[in-house]
Amino acid sequence: MTTTSTRDSLWHNFQERYLEVSDVGFALDLSGLKFTPTFQAEMEPKVQAAFRAMAELEGGAIANPDEGRQVGHYWLRDPHRAPSAAIRDAIVQTNQRILKFARAVHDGAFKPEKAPRFLNVAVVGIGGSALGPQFVSQALGEPSDPIRIFFVDNTDPEGIDLVVRKLGATAGGLAATLTIVISKSGGTKETRNGMVEMARAYQAAGLAFERHAVAVTQDGSELDKVAVSGKWLERFPMWDWVGGRTSELSAVGLLPAALQGLDVAGMLEGAKAMDGVTRNVDSRRNPAAQLALAWYHATGGRGQKDMVILPYKDRLELFSRYLQQLVMESLGKEKDLAGKTVHQGIAVYGNKGSTDQHAYVQQLRDGVHNFFVTFLEVLRDRREKSMEVEPGVTSGDYLDAFYQGTRRALHESGRETLTITIDEVSPRSVGALIALYERAVGLYASLIGINAYHQPGVEAGKKAAAGVLAVQAKLLAALRSRPGDGMTVEETAMASGVDDLETAFKVLRHAAANPDHGIERTPGASPFDARYRAR
Repeated sequence: MTTTSTRDSLWHNFQERYLEVSDVGFALDLSGLKFTPTFQAEMEPKVQAAFRAMAELEGGAIANPDEGRQVGHYWLRDPHRAPSAAIRDAIVQTNQRILKFARAVHDGAFKPEKAPRFLNVAVVGIGGSALGPQFVSQALGEPSDPIRIFFVDNTDPEGIDLVVRKLGATAGGLAATLTIVISKSGGTKETRNGMVEMARAYQAAGLAFERHAVAVTQDGSELDKVAVSGKWLERFPMWDWVGGRTSELSAVGLLPAALQGLDVAGMLEGAKAMDGVTRNVDSRRNPAAQLALAWYHATGGRGQKDMVILPYKDRLELFSRYLQQLVMESLGKEKDLAGKTVHQGIAVYGNKGSTDQHAYVQQLRDGVHNFFVTFLEVLRDRREKSMEVEPGVTSGDYLDAFYQGTRRALHESGRETLTITIDEVSPRSVGALIALYERAVGLYASLIGINAYHQPGVEAGKKAAAGVLAVQAKLLAALRSRPGDGMTVEETAMASGVDDLETAFKVLRHAAANPDHGIERTPGASPFDARYRAR
């Protein structure tokens, strides 16, 4: 039973740790975190230093010295803050072009080759070129949208085939489909593969791919050259000062959203409003600073606990996937700014409430305590009045009760939580959420002394993948040069000069499982005695 003194203490703590920004339709509740009385004061010098670093960043300072690159995603929603007239004009003109192009597609001024108008959009991209657009599409999309949107976001052949079949099954089919290829460098192999596969699908349907294709890329990139030479319908820019994971409010996200018929101006307005609030140097009134401090407290500033995202709204189901890249790619770093090995990062996962209560909340409450929870609460249940599922209670009341009940149950088990509340899921609130987390990531990175704006680990993975393909070429060449009974993995590796036997084993198993390279596998006494030969 809760005593009066305990009740008053909890209420006082809630009031102290609750920050509401009515102009943005947003609130942040940190009362579920066990801050020490001196934590905020002790962290204040670091927070003020982070504010100064952020102001320099927004003013055009070089954020990636190794690349000589600025970071300007904040300028996207407020071009007048850009450090030069050229950048300002480029943003404004690009946004105008996006809206004009979307209107022309909706009106039928831009027509496909063999259909009256475009009815579908296929977005080909990966990482930040897909996660943001996917999240926004699900969060804001309606059945009445003028265009249906599909995503090719991997180099999985069967996954691509599935998207092509889904497009073929729509009214208008592939003939009524516009394909957007998104890649800053144009050299990202997953996106290149998706583009090539989609081009083949159009060709197989008797259609010219270039009559249905739009590029979003950096000027002069490999993709840009392909689009120019192929006379694609349109090209929109990506700039070197916008990273993929912070590109949702550039052409990367605005073009698919505008084509789908979403309110991109509302998204930009919401992001701009949140940016204004999160520039407040009074850290207690700055939700991004408070969020960054919450992460620092919950993880010890060392990523010691995972960030679990639980949005209590179906439309926000993909928010955790979007945040996985934004948070983990930004904060997962081996070195700090001084070059010291620190191995920083915060793992992010989540699904949605109350689905999670039937999935992994059991472990959150009673299992290993290696996480903190972010609840995302949406006040408005639906646009219309809800029916009662029992006297005096709606399904939305149940959703809210499950959120509050889970929050209380975790608190009783000593688990730390925080809650973000928005009035409703709208273009403005979605833009505000994107801006909030972008700013919080940047501030947290300053608190722990790392660079949030580069990703050397991603490049290392790409180089390793290229190495595997080089090994494959050697192994297949060796098999084709020695027809007959075939060779074991070890024999093939020796014949091709490959030292990595584990990679050789996996490459040959994959090659033999598919008809593409003409490799056959004859089982042996063990998986390692199997013999491979070229047909």
